[in-house]
Amino acid sequence: MATKQNELNGLAKVDPTAMAGPTQKKRFRLDIWSISAIVILITYVLFLVYPVGNLLKQSVFTETSGLTIENFTRFFSMSYYSGTLFNSFKVSITATVFALILGILLAYLFAMFEFRGKKLLRILIIIASMSAPFIGAYSWILLLGRSGLITRSLSNLFGIQMPDIYGFSGIVLVFSLQLFPLIFLYVNGAFKSIDQSILEAAEGMGVTGINRFFKVVLPLLMPTVLAGALLVFMRAFSDFGTPMLIGEGYRTFPVLIYTEFISEVGGDSAFASALAVIAIFIALTIFFLQQMVALKYSFSMNSLHPVRTKKVSGFKKVMVYVISYGVVFTAVLPQLYLVYTSFLNTSGMVFQPGYSLNSYREAFSRMGNSIINTIRIPLLAITIVVIFAVFISYLAVRRRNPLTATIDTLSMIPYIVPGTVLGIAFLTSYNTGVGGTGLLTITGTTFIMVVSLAVRRLPYTIRSSVAALHQISPSIEEAAQSLGSSKINTFFRITVPMMMPGIIAGAILSWITMISELSTSILLYTVNTRTVTVAIYTEVIRGNYGIAAALSTILMIFTVLSLLLFMKVSGKDEISL
Repeated sequence: MATKQNELNGLAKVDPTAMAGPTQKKRFRLDIWSISAIVILITYVLFLVYPVGNLLKQSVFTETSGLTIENFTRFFSMSYYSGTLFNSFKVSITATVFALILGILLAYLFAMFEFRGKKLLRILIIIASMSAPFIGAYSWILLLGRSGLITRSLSNLFGIQMPDIYGFSGIVLVFSLQLFPLIFLYVNGAFKSIDQSILEAAEGMGVTGINRFFKVVLPLLMPTVLAGALLVFMRAFSDFGTPMLIGEGYRTFPVLIYTEFISEVGGDSAFASALAVIAIFIALTIFFLQQMVALKYSFSMNSLHPVRTKKVSGFKKVMVYVISYGVVFTAVLPQLYLVYTSFLNTSGMVFQPGYSLNSYREAFSRMGNSIINTIRIPLLAITIVVIFAVFISYLAVRRRNPLTATIDTLSMIPYIVPGTVLGIAFLTSYNTGVGGTGLLTITGTTFIMVVSLAVRRLPYTIRSSVAALHQISPSIEEAAQSLGSSKINTFFRITVPMMMPGIIAGAILSWITMISELSTSILLYTVNTRTVTVAIYTEVIRGNYGIAAALSTILMIFTVLSLLLFMKVSGKDEISL
């Protein structure tokens, strides 16, 4: 009956138009929503579709051979390249498995058991997840490298020789400890949707302990686990800073794309474009496979009685504390050691006895512009992100049609496409040099840095805003309009303020990922637009470990302040995805 009534209401609304004779076919109205949809679509075409399309064109078309697939043939016919792709899958899958184990285990302990220090551990977990992965790689080199603190200590005190951290094992270690917090945040939020009565019913049927976890809890968490696994896999697959620093000859696909492109700037960039297209194809394939599997396991839950934590004692209590504090401490250990080393006297790669603020003085005197850029450029980008996210989320939820659905789909592409690929796409599409098309000459400017950050990090704020808008009943807007408020006035004075918690939450998460961005910025920056993450990377490469540690500490302070702001604004003491 409700559906029929809605149909009748819809017909009633179009009756006046139907009586207007020839005008009845004119269904498209040029209002603020259609104008905003057109502007957003043009923006995406210009700064996403065109660069990615240009990559595809360069990969299959050359001035000498015309249309050709020789670049793809070259890739698949040489074991050097196909072996590199296999390495990336091997690293990413292994890291995803370890991240799932650690993240699900911690989320389970936090949801099921009562123990002290949860709030502090949550903050530390988030800090561990929000820093750039390559900073973790640099930290572990200082700890477990050939001359690392732990390596030297174990060798001198006990004669124990630590295994080599470089290569496959080192990359997996960094990715696992860096990315398991994402699984924790996803699963931690999902636990709130599980009803306590389900667990009690399982116990009543004799299904307890580990058996209950695998037969009851894990199946209920499966859609969330799959979503988190996709994010972890894509983050590991697309990261190039970590394998570049700690890989030491263990080639991964993002590093191959970066090195091939850098070596071919000024010459033939077609092969680098082909590699980028392969990366896009892999990312999209994995994304759609994950969506299909998630759809198979999808269901809805309403938690009338949320899961209650219970006190533990004896050996179980000891294990809960050892696992929780042990995993989190290991994850944040690199960050803590970086803070410590930032106050040591250093001479290049050598840490000398004594403490000083010389590294910070050097950082501010030599890299002060980078610190300012890390605030200035993301602030400009986050302004664009918030404006676009508000309109895109409203169009996707309240004004759903083929045009807005297309915009919603386009907005998710940067979520899964590697940052290195988008960096190459921007670099080749917006310059007039060799390999560039020159549609817009913005390479080397602040504008291209701002746009690249906005495009890449917009999905976070869109998803958060969409979630907030879904919780607002359309009847509230209808009531305002029935009282004489125009649609525009209702949107800006009622809908947007009610969406604000979701907008702010997404914006802060976008901001945190912006200030730690490396993979795109390393290709697009200049001396005037260099950010802290780029400065850290270049200083590590140059062997200036003290300055790199100081800059890493400054970046961590920015992250912590952003998290505290999020908690203050949202009124929550935790974050879940």
